This record gives sequence, structure tokens and C-alpha cells, in this order.
Amino acid sequence: MARKEKPAKAAKEPGRLKQIWQVFQMTRRYDKTAVWWILLGFLGSIAVSVVLAILISGGSVFGMVLWIIAGVLTGILVAMIILGRKAEKAAYSQIAGQPGAVGAVFRSSLPRGWQGSEMPVNANAKTQDAVYRAVGRGGVVLVGEGPRSRSSRLVEDEKRKVKRVLPNVPVTVLFVGPDEDSIPLYKLTKSVRKVKSTLTKPEVLAIMNRLSSLSTSGLPIPKGVDPFKVKPQRAR
Repeated sequence: MARKEKPAKAAKEPGRLKQIWQVFQMTRRYDKTAVWWILLGFLGSIAVSVVLAILISGGSVFGMVLWIIAGVLTGILVAMIILGRKAEKAAYSQIAGQPGAVGAVFRSSLPRGWQGSEMPVNANAKTQDAVYRAVGRGGVVLVGEGPRSRSSRLVEDEKRKVKRVLPNVPVTVLFVGPDEDSIPLYKLTKSVRKVKSTLTKPEVLAIMNRLSSLSTSGLPIPKGVDPFKVKPQRAR
């Protein structure tokens, strides 16, 4: 009888420390100041804990040791927070300017209480400019992706559609693109968070149901890319 072939073993995922190291290496390549900010956060936390140990422990060796240990743990936490923010900025800088970049932000980084699709609600298949829509306590946010001179018309068309269905709901317009007055991709989440809340949760749900009639599933539009799977471009 023929022997049964053993199924190939699935590739083992890297451990947590290896993942952190990979993220650190990627971040360091795109942001040369990241290492210094991480060191500052780590060493600064330890320095503060040492000062507090001297002032508060009252000469107790045990107390000073506890304060220093607390400082090291706090330093690790602060360093990880800084790394996370720097890594997110570096990751989005890799896909900035690509079709679907705003969709990637909408998929993974929208503020709590906001909902949006990685698929645009309006797009120009020829130029690949697009409009994305998010709904939250601040109303409706429309984000134009691409040069403002081209995407403005798409945004205005979509804004008229929203106002026709929801005349009393505030609509905020943002632009992400190469223009000087546009928002950098990595600041999009922060800009959406700054939109003032004026609606209740039931009102937000009702708005989403009304906007479902404006869906454009048949458009040939780009899907959001994953910033953490994009291969960095080679230097020419």
C-alpha cells in the first residue's frame, strides 16, 4: 500500500519579539529620528523614577529598587507607545499617494464611534481619484483622495447626494493628496477625531440606513491597500 503523504507544515508565524523587531527595523528605515525618540522615552522614564526614588523613598534601599523597577517598566511601555505611533506613520507613508490609501486608513484606523468602508463611494476610473465616506457622531465626513483640482468635483457631487438624502446632517469635507493644503495620510485619523460630535447613536444608525441607498457597489474602484504588506520601493 502506498504511504500517505504527510501534509506540509504551515509556515510558523514569527514570535512577538521578532514581530516587534521587524516593526522597529521598518520604522527605522523610514524615520531616522525614531530610534532617538524611543531611547528618550525609555531613558527619560528611568531618570524620572530615579529622581522620585531619591525624593520619596527616604533612603530605603528597598524603596529605591522598587521605584527603579517601576521606571524600567514604564520606560518599556513608553518606548512601545512611541514605536507604535512612529511605525503607523512610517507604514502609511509607504502607501501615501497610491489609489486606495484612504480606504486602508478607514479599514484599520478610524476613531471609535466612526464607521466607513475601504471602498470609495465615488471614483474616477481614469484618474483613480476617489471619494470615501465615514459616518459618526460628528455627522458625515467625505474624504477626497487625489489632487484637489480633480477630486473636488467628485466630492461636491457626493456632497449634493448626501444633502439631498440628509439635508439637516452636518457634512465635513477633507482632502488627502499632494496639495499643500491637503491632509497627510497619517493625520487623517486625527482629523476625523477632531470633528465635533453633534449626533446621538440612534441618529447615527438612522443616517447609515439612509445612506445605504447611495451605495455604488458596481463602480470599478480600487480597494484599500494594506500598509503593512506593501513592499518598499527600491532606490533608483
